[in-house]
Amino acid sequence: MTMIDYPDDVIAAQPMGYWTDQAARAIIGALRGQLAVEQLTQPHWWTLNHVSGFPGTWTRTTLTERLTEFADEGTDFGAVFDDLAGRGWLRVDEGAGALTLTDDGEAGRRRAHERNAQAHRQMRDGVPTADYVATVNVLRRMVANLDGRTDLP
Repeated sequence: MTMIDYPDDVIAAQPMGYWTDQAARAIIGALRGQLAVEQLTQPHWWTLNHVSGFPGTWTRTTLTERLTEFADEGTDFGAVFDDLAGRGWLRVDEGAGALTLTDDGEAGRRRAHERNAQAHRQMRDGVPTADYVATVNVLRRMVANLDGRTDLP
């Protein structure tokens, strides 16, 4: 999509809340759209990614505690875990309750990763890495100025 160029003083007067909201809606919408092709939600993706990164470390309880801060209100992580287990993607160790991915789960995670990568490539088309980094750091500074959390997810 073509963007209209505006003078810097006009851009500088723009409301940050409006533009961060527009960006969040577009980015999250693109990511959710790609995941939906695999019949996954963001909580499914987060679960697959965390369990793959640290197999046998997370339990349903500890992973729910970790992911709740990122979720929309009302996300039922129990249903997400049950869905992934029902697909044969997630296994729960009977003794310790530790979560691991099955081979099918890892294959699904890889497909979801590629779908996320497609959305990220589309989002960053025409955006130099230095500009992307500067944008993230400016947003982190604004969050810090408002006493928000600035560590990386």
